[in-house]
Amino acid sequence: MVLLHAAASVLATEQIIVATFDHGTGSAATAAREHVAQWCERAGIVCVCDRAAETLSTEDALRDARWRFLGEVARTQTAVIATAHTEDDQVETVLMRILRGAGARGLAALYAASTVRRPLLGFARREIVAYASRHNVGWVEDPSNTSRRYFRNRIRHDILPALGSANRTLARDLLALSRRAADWRAHVERLVRDELGIVARTGGLDVPVGALHNLDEPGLRILWPAIASLAGATLDRRAIARLAGFTRTGKVGTRAVLAGGWEVVRSRDALQLRASGLEVPGESVLQQSTGIRWGEWWIRPSGGVGSDAWSAWLPRDDVLTIRPWRPGDVLAVRCGTAGQRKVKHLLSNAGVTGHERATWPVVLSGDEIIWVPGVSRSDVATVRSGRPVLAFACEQNR
Repeated sequence: MVLLHAAASVLATEQIIVATFDHGTGSAATAAREHVAQWCERAGIVCVCDRAAETLSTEDALRDARWRFLGEVARTQTAVIATAHTEDDQVETVLMRILRGAGARGLAALYAASTVRRPLLGFARREIVAYASRHNVGWVEDPSNTSRRYFRNRIRHDILPALGSANRTLARDLLALSRRAADWRAHVERLVRDELGIVARTGGLDVPVGALHNLDEPGLRILWPAIASLAGATLDRRAIARLAGFTRTGKVGTRAVLAGGWEVVRSRDALQLRASGLEVPGESVLQQSTGIRWGEWWIRPSGGVGSDAWSAWLPRDDVLTIRPWRPGDVLAVRCGTAGQRKVKHLLSNAGVTGHERATWPVVLSGDEIIWVPGVSRSDVATVRSGRPVLAFACEQNR
């Protein structure tokens, strides 16, 4: 409520969208949601409300539901999320993570770079309360905030006061520690972003094997969380350890399956981090007049054919289709011969292996594969074959 009051004091109402979530923990949570909605109605501010669809009991489940809701509102409204986290929240979070054995990356906590804005993070909770009192800002206090059932409440009401009585600089020390951790984390993320040659792909990214091959496992455990974050993946301690080992010992074509719907596939030249549930388009007709967008690929008519396999002559007197590579696929090599080459071998020789191979397109004339974009093409359809042909070019939008 203090964040809302402060925002309404300096921003026009049309610049603010309020998203308030009822966690379904009881009447106080519902009253809080209604209080916010009524305040916004009086102020002329858009308010989006929702309620948990099921009973949630753990802190993780409550937090995940809240952030899914906030993220969805932000996407649909093209908005930036701002939360009312305070300095006290940072102190509690750092101590919680210390007790759970977090490393430097985790100890940055709310000081880590984020797309979420936290304008009250430099203020103590007592200052927030004083602001509310000074400006007559009402709020609803949820009794669950005092329940020792939740770890954060035990930290807030029991452990921090006890430790603080023994060390009066504890809160200041924890904040200083997290600032150093945030600086260290930012340094690692800059190194990963600027020095490793990572290539973004649809649904993931590729890390050149050569960028990591000289690192030991402790070094790899530092880099992999920052690498994964570029793709929007969060790794737990088990996944980090597994990836550190896999980076050093994984063979071409093998994969490490991670929690959260992610996997890393070892290709010849890269470690490919992908969403394991990435959807692959099905078979589609290639329109000869307009071309087609097929997943991250765009095949379109062209003025001519170049020397590489990113363009090809295709017959205009047959139905052309595009579909993903399948095991057993062969490319018809020469017009008027029985020559064929396995597409799998062509892809592997071009460095396309693992997860990326499963999403690579092939173009067919009738039932015959005549083009593997970017890899190889048949001369079944050429300007020399006597068949009417059209030139097509392929682009991959990564």
